[in-house]
Amino acid sequence: MTTKLVLLFAVTAVGFGQTIAVETIANPSPAGSLQPHWATTRDGGALLSWIEPAKDDAYTLKYAIRRGSQWLEARTIAANRRFFRHPAESPAVISLSDGTLLAHWVENPSEESEAEFTHVSVSKDGVRWTPPVLAHKDRSQVQHGLVSAVASGDREASLMWLEALHGEDEPTALKRTVVNAEGKVVKEEQLDPDVCGCCPTAIVKTTRGLLVAYRSHTPQDIRDIAVTRFENGRWSPSKILNPDKWKLNACPTNAAAVGAQGDRVAIAWYTGAQNSPKTQVAFSGDGGSTFSKPVLVSTGHSFGYASLVLDDKGGALVSWLEQSGETTRILVRQITADGVAGPVKQIAEGSKQSLGYPRLWHGGSETWIAWGNSSTAKIQSARLVK
Repeated sequence: MTTKLVLLFAVTAVGFGQTIAVETIANPSPAGSLQPHWATTRDGGALLSWIEPAKDDAYTLKYAIRRGSQWLEARTIAANRRFFRHPAESPAVISLSDGTLLAHWVENPSEESEAEFTHVSVSKDGVRWTPPVLAHKDRSQVQHGLVSAVASGDREASLMWLEALHGEDEPTALKRTVVNAEGKVVKEEQLDPDVCGCCPTAIVKTTRGLLVAYRSHTPQDIRDIAVTRFENGRWSPSKILNPDKWKLNACPTNAAAVGAQGDRVAIAWYTGAQNSPKTQVAFSGDGGSTFSKPVLVSTGHSFGYASLVLDDKGGALVSWLEQSGETTRILVRQITADGVAGPVKQIAEGSKQSLGYPRLWHGGSETWIAWGNSSTAKIQSARLVK
């Protein structure tokens, strides 16, 4: 399916008062690149990571930083590895408080195996990386994946991940691993003993502490988004973000995207409740302690895979996938801090598989989006210019 890109569009809505254009800009990822992910460098720059084909059906994890109007040379993090190639299992790189870069990714032993193992590696200079280590104590052939990470303390990171210790037919646990700037695992703990087993995790840091969003699970197969907070050295009891009451005896591989600035938080998520697939967003002004009623983001049959960034006025820009006849579209929409939804705009169109998991990034005065493209067989990127 040929991917169509809207090269230029205007976003004008009540309360926005400005125009946004989309400018396509090439990135250093080569043909065959997959799983784009954004991060913010210590000085506020954009960092794009991806995996690309290597030898013997293996892949290599690379990244590149953008300075001013140029991409710097792409650098290798881990070469010739068996990365788990699913859009929801995207490898990522984050910057710690001292500028150390920490990368995490998921591998599986073979194409026939369903086991997943999470690895971490760190670099002081962005060139030399420590030998990868497992981010979990358990070494059995089960799932240890769907990772999200954030710089959570002085020279340390918190990784949220899922562990199906007794197999996929038994409860899956939400766990946290703390990794220091030397790449050593210093702590592992369990936060929820029964969660949706194939839905990604999301974590951000607010002024008050950490906020984690994930898809919960009940014995009745209700799979709504839950949040928990780490404040003053303690985790709060988990609570449901909004009672969608989505009952599903399957795993949707679809969860929440979270953004935070200070104590301002926004969460966008997908639900298929009441046979009405949709993407919605809710806001918090107190670090995730309470949230507003959800605002509907999607307008048609949503496929989810939401991404979200906060803007400078406390609102959010949300992207998601939505059905369009026989194809799938990447759509974006601005939502103001008081819940006013702007016009829906299309970024690209193609097959659901080729578009992958679109990712937004915002830093300073710039906002970017990255996604897959079947016609060029590589990651595409564009800047949203105000």
